[in-house]
Order: sequence, then structure tokens, then C-alpha cells
Amino acid sequence: MKTGMTIAVLGATGMVGSRVINEASARGHQVTALSRKPTDRSPGNPNVTPLAVDANDPHAVREALAGSASHGAADAVVLTVRTTPVDEDFLVGTTRTVLDIAARLGIRVLVVGGAGALRSPGDRGLLVADDPTYVPADIKAVAAAGIAQLRTCQSHTDADYVYLSPPALLEPGVRTGRYRRGTDTLLISADGRSWISAEDLSVAVLDELETPGPDRLVTVVHHDERPSA
Repeated sequence: MKTGMTIAVLGATGMVGSRVINEASARGHQVTALSRKPTDRSPGNPNVTPLAVDANDPHAVREALAGSASHGAADAVVLTVRTTPVDEDFLVGTTRTVLDIAARLGIRVLVVGGAGALRSPGDRGLLVADDPTYVPADIKAVAAAGIAQLRTCQSHTDADYVYLSPPALLEPGVRTGRYRRGTDTLLISADGRSWISAEDLSVAVLDELETPGPDRLVTVVHHDERPSA
């Protein structure tokens, strides 16, 4: 298990990014919190260094990952950027930039993507993005952007990356530290829903960084450990 890492989080002020920072710092890792308008949500925490970085600026991204006097070079980078409304070109461009730079610097990349790229649990020949059970028409553009992001990762054969797809529903909640892990197919929890809290997704992110698995595409879902009758 990897300990004492320096982890860069791009999209640090978002729902997932902020929780990844909390989880990483609580485990004793050094975190460089990268965002266009950084906010120090952990004042006095020596493990967290906020840094202003525009994801559209490859030079700034490279400088942030390579390290400086104020923060060390990254051992891993977590990419959690999102836009509202969805901007597929930005998402793909940022992902490509991070993968290119990380490959040159020898840094592992964990991309927090979308559920649309997974296979539907009811029909493995159907992507979640094309299954109206999980993706209504009004969010198909979001799902399509996630697929394009995964394809960008897959085209970077020289990059050390893992693409983590959340389940159908990802929302703020409680950290239980429990989840079930899969690969390319959407998972359903014991209560019949496909969901996880952002806090538990962050647990999965740090578990993967500390103990990397063999798969490039993984997914997780809430796991309620109920005692047997």
C-alpha cells in the first residue's frame, strides 16, 4: 500500500474534489488542491495546499503537477472537473492535457468520470447512456461527454490511468467507508438503487490510489453490510 503520497486534485472545489481532498488529507497524504478560484476549505491543515490553476492552460497544469518550492511533485492526480451546462470539448480537452502531461512526468491519473460509459445491468449490449431507465433525455449530453472522456483515456496507451465511473446517482451524504466494486457494468445496491455518497466515492478513490488494481475502468456502488438473519 502506498503511503505519504502527494496527490493533486484538479476540480478541488467541486462536490467530489472537495471530498477527495478531505479523505486524502485525513489519511496523511499531502494534497495540492487545484482550481481556477481556489478556496482554502481546510485552513490550518498543513496537508492541503490550495493552488490557482486554469485547466485550459497546459503550462500551468504542468507546473502544478511537476511541483515547486511551495508544494512537491505529484505522485498521482485526481481529475474531477465538471461544467454546467456540460461542455464536452472542455472535458475532453482537459482530460487529454492531464494525460499527456502526466505520462511525460510519470504520474498516475485517476479520472472520476460518468456512469454513461458503463454497460447496462439489464442488457450488457447496451450502454447506460442509451438506457432511459438510468439516463433520461435531458441528461444524455452529460452521459455522452463521459463516454467521450473515457475514449480519450483509452486512446492514451502510454498513460497510467484508471477511469472511475460512479453509479447512476452520486450525491452528498454520509461516509460509511463501505462500497462494492465492479468493472464495466453498472452496479445496483441491496436496496435496488444504483447510488453512492460522494464521501464513499472518495474512499474508493483513495483506496485505488493507495492500492492500485489491474483494471482501467472500474465502478463502485453503496454497500450496506447488513447482518445475516
